[in-house]
Amino acid sequence: MSETEVEIVPVQLVLHDDEDVPREFIVDLLSRVFGKSDSEAASVMANIKKNATAVCGPYPPSVADALLESARRRITIAGHSLLIVRETAKPRCGLCGQPAAQSEVQLTDRTIWLCADCVRAAATASQQLPEEEFNYAFSVLNAYFADVPRSQLVTTVRQFPGHMRADVQAAVDRLFAAPVRLFGLAEDRRYETLSMSRLMQDDNFAVTIAPLQYNDVDIGEPIPAKCLDNGLWLCAVSGLRYAILLAIHREYSREAGVRIEIMVPAGAAGAELVQQCFTALEDAVQAARTYRGKILSLDADPDYRGRSRGITVHRLPSIGRDEVILPEQTLRLLDRNVLNFVGTRDVLRRLGQSTRKGILLYGPPGTGKTHTIRYLASHLPGHTTLIITAEQIGLLGAYMNLARLLQPAMVVIEDVDLIARQRENMNGCEEPLLNRLLNEMDGLKQDADILFVLTTNRPQQLEGALAGRPGRIDQAIEVPLPDETGRDKLVRLYGKGLPLDEPIIAEAARRSEGTSCAFIKELMRRLAQASLARDGGRSVISADIDEALDDMLFSGGRLNARLLGGAQAMAAG
Repeated sequence: MSETEVEIVPVQLVLHDDEDVPREFIVDLLSRVFGKSDSEAASVMANIKKNATAVCGPYPPSVADALLESARRRITIAGHSLLIVRETAKPRCGLCGQPAAQSEVQLTDRTIWLCADCVRAAATASQQLPEEEFNYAFSVLNAYFADVPRSQLVTTVRQFPGHMRADVQAAVDRLFAAPVRLFGLAEDRRYETLSMSRLMQDDNFAVTIAPLQYNDVDIGEPIPAKCLDNGLWLCAVSGLRYAILLAIHREYSREAGVRIEIMVPAGAAGAELVQQCFTALEDAVQAARTYRGKILSLDADPDYRGRSRGITVHRLPSIGRDEVILPEQTLRLLDRNVLNFVGTRDVLRRLGQSTRKGILLYGPPGTGKTHTIRYLASHLPGHTTLIITAEQIGLLGAYMNLARLLQPAMVVIEDVDLIARQRENMNGCEEPLLNRLLNEMDGLKQDADILFVLTTNRPQQLEGALAGRPGRIDQAIEVPLPDETGRDKLVRLYGKGLPLDEPIIAEAARRSEGTSCAFIKELMRRLAQASLARDGGRSVISADIDEALDDMLFSGGRLNARLLGGAQAMAAG
């Protein structure tokens, strides 16, 4: 916990009630600008409703000014009239409750003020550890707590999911930003989790001091998050010394977790400090700023960049509406049932209506269901998208925990027919997976901001309990084979680098009737190959189309046509 004495007059920002401003916008503002967790944002909204105002802060003046400018800019861009004013604050000491002096302490994503007595006591406590080199963890702790009997030391533990490691590390870095000392710890036994009691053992297996060891965790940003494997922080505030242990908890065949243990002298002051620290850590994990609003999947595959990960962040390009080659009627269905539905969630909630929804996208392979999902993800601001493949359905519980944490969220389950077939066609392993999916969909609260999007190539095989009961699937949307207008657009899209004349575009679109988007994409590649072989890529002629279609539809047989998405065209021919 860092302490920096600064001559400042703290400032608070006051939000005034405005019935014309959507609640969703204010909550988003509190999250993105003020860094509020969901629970904190709900508390602010409750204060606005009850008192017509709510206070954020106190902050140092420079921080308050930056937050105010950012908030006003967002309000102006959104076209709202939300009033936020700047006022001088009268803070109290964050530890003893007495009127605070002019000294601030940064506690994770919040600032608290300390009185002069607490500042002096903390400065005195920070001098308790000798400036010497230590070889063992027990000698560090013995020196730091030399005047405290071991029987008077108390530890408290919290364990967080390994895939939230980056958020836990970020919170720890802010919360204990300027410790008295920070030590790395050796980990001799991989599946023996380090604990405070283990560190204090003075025997042949004593834990040794080691260099700090960090892992780079890919979080979808240009710079990975640096996460510590094992670390011991020695800290002090208000005359109270305490120690924090971060350790990786491993169990065979299970995801590693992050274990935080805080040790303090017994008493009310220590208990209060521990509660403050864990509340700040839990708030940071609940806010989940590292992954919120991104496209994610749980992935344990090897990473050849050498970065460990529990969550994979997919870097997918944004898809515009004009890039989704679907019939206009299908696009309107998507807009009404997904984009417009999400935009009216606040109103629906006030009217007592459910805000969860299930969408089924069905159609032949290669028609663009995955591309359509990318379009939806691109146009759901603030939503986290979780992509679950059929082989990962065993991780559904972990995915749903993430969805609840990161909501509003869109949960995508691809090829759902592989685990949701009619029960009479299932084997003994598949039915529990279906039951788990149904239970997760039924178990969501009515006001959950979670959207299920399921995809299938075989809708006729779906289990009736999934497809035939309202509240699980609310709207089925067909993603059909492209019509002539769609095929014309696809030829232009995938052939934009080719020297295509208008008659050739029209011919390719006409002759690819009954084929999928994937088929037309492959057709354009083969036209490029034929053109390169004939005249170096300077032109595309009808003979090139003849050659490509013959290879794709006829010479390769029915199986090849099915693989490429042209089975219906072959049948028609």
